[in-house]
Amino acid sequence: MKIFLIVLLTGLMFSCCSKPEEVGVISTKYGDIVVEFYDDVAPMHVENFKILAREGYFDGTTFHRVIPNFVIQGGDPNSKDEDRQNDGQGGRAGKYFGLGDPDNPDTWTVPAEFNDRPHDRGALSMARTNQINSATSQFFICVNDVPQLDHKYSVFGHVIQGMEVVDRIVNLPRDRNDNPREKVEMTVRIVPKNQVIK
Repeated sequence: MKIFLIVLLTGLMFSCCSKPEEVGVISTKYGDIVVEFYDDVAPMHVENFKILAREGYFDGTTFHRVIPNFVIQGGDPNSKDEDRQNDGQGGRAGKYFGLGDPDNPDTWTVPAEFNDRPHDRGALSMARTNQINSATSQFFICVNDVPQLDHKYSVFGHVIQGMEVVDRIVNLPRDRNDNPREKVEMTVRIVPKNQVIK
């Protein structure tokens, strides 16, 4: 009886005190995109995204690259200004992950976490340069299955609500650099999943 009570109390303690699952809410003028995170396969990328979101880093940035049947990409601080020529060239990691100069946040990047999660429709993944460990703040959402990106980019989440918003954004008129002609700004919040998914 005593052992049973200890087990029961321990279980209650963990259930009461465990942190609720968190999701990201990417808000745009077309609606909200809700993403779940894959902490199990890309913990550094998830942590990076959450740090930047809580910092307000993404707020006012745009989806600066939209390609039908492929992806929408955003999260570049350069997209906050009116100069579209530098969109897609900015960003930094949310903390020092061992890459870059520890004393210069502008040089921080996130180590690659390639994994077996597919780049299917709704996948949330991290943009990078041709250098493997170069991810910063820019992310993309797949609007179609794009298996050619598998094991080359770090999938760290998936859209669980709002793909119709993604579809609307990807089909907006765009310029020759695939930047939507009208700005699609975002704000990003990290909230408990039970606040948005009932």
